[in-house]
Amino acid sequence: MKFSRHAKAVWKGAGKEGSGTLTTDSKVLNNTSYSFHTRFEDGDGTNPEELVGAAHAGCFAMQLSFLLGEEGVTPNTLDVASSVNFQDGSIVQIELNLQADVPGISEEKFKEVATNAKNVCPISKLLDTDIKLHINLNQ
Repeated sequence: MKFSRHAKAVWKGAGKEGSGTLTTDSKVLNNTSYSFHTRFEDGDGTNPEELVGAAHAGCFAMQLSFLLGEEGVTPNTLDVASSVNFQDGSIVQIELNLQADVPGISEEKFKEVATNAKNVCPISKLLDTDIKLHINLNQ
């Protein structure tokens, strides 16, 4: 399977005083505000770390569901909370807290499958990958 997803960020002004919007093709985010205050304080809007956390939790839950299906079991619920820990300009740790209701699987096997899902979900792999930057400068 091959596809591309698209998102757009528009930033106006200086770093601390400026603000921006985020929009996705699906319009789930549609000119959603973000700023210094939403990132480093408690302003109204979103921030990059929150979005990474949501993406990681969602990817992991879906990956785990597929892997459990390969084991012949279907989860009733996979509830994943993600904590993205930021320190000194870097994301230093992401914690995935999973609460699951999965009948028909042993605790040992479930832990094995969940650990594998953590390792192979595309967002987990992305967080340790080569980043390429393409620049188009308009002056």
